[in-house]
Amino acid sequence: MKKRLLTLIFTLFMGAFSAFAQISDPTSWTFSQEKTGDNEYTLTFKATIQPGWTVYSINTPEGGPMPTSISIEEVGKGVELVGAPVESEPHKKHDDVFKVDVLYFADTYTVKQKIKVTDPGVTAVTGSVEFQACQEGACVPGSKDFTIKLEDKGGAKATVAEASAEKDAEQDDNLWIFFWVAFGSGLLAVVMPCVFPMIPMTVSFFMHGDANKAKAKAKAIFFALSIVGIYTALGLIISFLLGPGFINWLSTNWLPNICFFIIFMVFAASFFGAFEIVLPAWLVNKSDKQADKGGYVGAFFMAFTLVLVSFSCTAPIVGTVLVEAARGSVLRPIIGMLGFSIAVALPFGFFSFFPSKLSNLPKSGGWLNAVKVVLGFIEIALGLKFLMVADQTYHWGLLDREVYIAIWVAVFTLQALYLMGKIKFAHDSELTHIGVPRLVMIIITMSFVIYLIPGMFGAPLKALAGYFPPQETIDFDINRIVRDNAKEIMKSGVRVGNQSSNGVSDEPVKYSDFLHLPHGLDGYFDYNQALKAAQAQDKPLFIDFTGHGCVNCREMEQSVWSDPRVMEMLKNDYVVVALYVDDKTKLPAEEVYVSDYDGKKKNTLGKKNTDFQIKMFESNAQPNYILLDSRHGSDKELKPHVLQPARGHNKDRDAFVKFLQDGLKEYKARANK
Repeated sequence: MKKRLLTLIFTLFMGAFSAFAQISDPTSWTFSQEKTGDNEYTLTFKATIQPGWTVYSINTPEGGPMPTSISIEEVGKGVELVGAPVESEPHKKHDDVFKVDVLYFADTYTVKQKIKVTDPGVTAVTGSVEFQACQEGACVPGSKDFTIKLEDKGGAKATVAEASAEKDAEQDDNLWIFFWVAFGSGLLAVVMPCVFPMIPMTVSFFMHGDANKAKAKAKAIFFALSIVGIYTALGLIISFLLGPGFINWLSTNWLPNICFFIIFMVFAASFFGAFEIVLPAWLVNKSDKQADKGGYVGAFFMAFTLVLVSFSCTAPIVGTVLVEAARGSVLRPIIGMLGFSIAVALPFGFFSFFPSKLSNLPKSGGWLNAVKVVLGFIEIALGLKFLMVADQTYHWGLLDREVYIAIWVAVFTLQALYLMGKIKFAHDSELTHIGVPRLVMIIITMSFVIYLIPGMFGAPLKALAGYFPPQETIDFDINRIVRDNAKEIMKSGVRVGNQSSNGVSDEPVKYSDFLHLPHGLDGYFDYNQALKAAQAQDKPLFIDFTGHGCVNCREMEQSVWSDPRVMEMLKNDYVVVALYVDDKTKLPAEEVYVSDYDGKKKNTLGKKNTDFQIKMFESNAQPNYILLDSRHGSDKELKPHVLQPARGHNKDRDAFVKFLQDGLKEYKARANK
């Protein structure tokens, strides 16, 4: 485990993150039995889940992600189920994409099912567990076959059938982004009143305290590295001592979310000057005495003293980074503190090498307090998110979408008024004029306020979707009113929008009675049928490997597919086929087959599509978008005919448009060869 963590940290530090796209299995399953009475047994299904991944409960509400399901072949053939399956205690959170409260498991997941054997000839039970494992950036459907021998000895364990799990560490797609967010937070900390004045003072101490300038520079660099080490150690402590289970609890339970909300409000009040958060004087004094020893030990304790002295300014920012880190994988606290500390330490290292540049630093003054107050307003806005999580999870009805946005509008309007000098706090200097930097901040803040206002009337505000309550909580949604009116018009028989046929034949689109593409797109749900249509129209295939329970798939459809440029190309330039990997529709008897990849029977639409994805494209992640040359779509090997490298969960709309454009160009270029 430690080796994997260190490997990931090193990879992040070098800037070499790659997207999750290869075949992986983030779970390991064991199956066992215990005899509990005459011909009665308790079957136990236990999953070990890799850090950062979750598996959904059997009792997941309808309309939510794909629930776990257990099928036993012998039921009705000498075996009866006794009661419903009993799960370990799940976590609970409200999912903004599926609009339901989802039940999920992290770390471990156990299901017990009681059975009664009515046929003495039954000596074993067989079947499969089907589930969906998800993390930020990828969802992977899974199926585990089992054979559990039924032995007469009470308490005897059956032969364990365990599926091997990938041992390679999986990466959180958002770690790289989070690193830079934390880095930016560190830069903000540098210009706080408790840190900024320390830069010239500390660097001068090193440069004038030792006759050997090279040795002084080395000590100064060690001092900067010590800052990185101290803050990163805090992230390590949180990750290793608390663990992913505790982090998941922090993310979903109402109690820590309310505590975080209160903490953010306290930090904001501190930034506004209501009081100062300080550490005990004895702790600071003790560290300062150690710094007087000199040498590298003294440099380390000087860094420790800086961390303690700057606590009143950096604690709110550090707290923000750690709280946001708690909402992700176990690596996020480490990565967050690494990014934050590097930004804080950079000025000390830079000015140690170039002490002459110290004269170019702006003088300390009232602008430092202004930075602090502005961050106070931001703390209030960010803190509301935690109250929102608790409110949505437990349906308190405190923060509807328009109320939430209205508070943000008020907060950032007050921030703009403060920057204009219309609002003053106790520690503010007299504002005689507005400089260019302050004017730029005023323009940015007021533009942001104007951007927020339409959100109170139903505008999606996609850039901030993760910070706002769900769309359906708004009382006056113009978009919803328009959609409802359109439905009434359609009921009257009037044609609305693009209702073109597939343009190939009158053959009904397979599975279209229960499967649909987003945004009214025409398309297919069977590869062979889509291939036939694409060849008839001389168009490339757009293959969407998706799932009913794939949160990231829905996010891509809402954020990226909705782009008019994307919609135009999917409608006119490609034939779209959506292949659901988790669909439970039984295949006709003549289409059931045994895969030559894993030797298992494929008897559902989802298993067929998963097998197709793995064999042809060596991937089982969703979403997974493939642009395929349809002219060779019947070949035994399809990878040579892929027009562009596959894309997954990435909400960069411009990049997705380029992906489609490049695929179309390549399709036309290959036609001319």
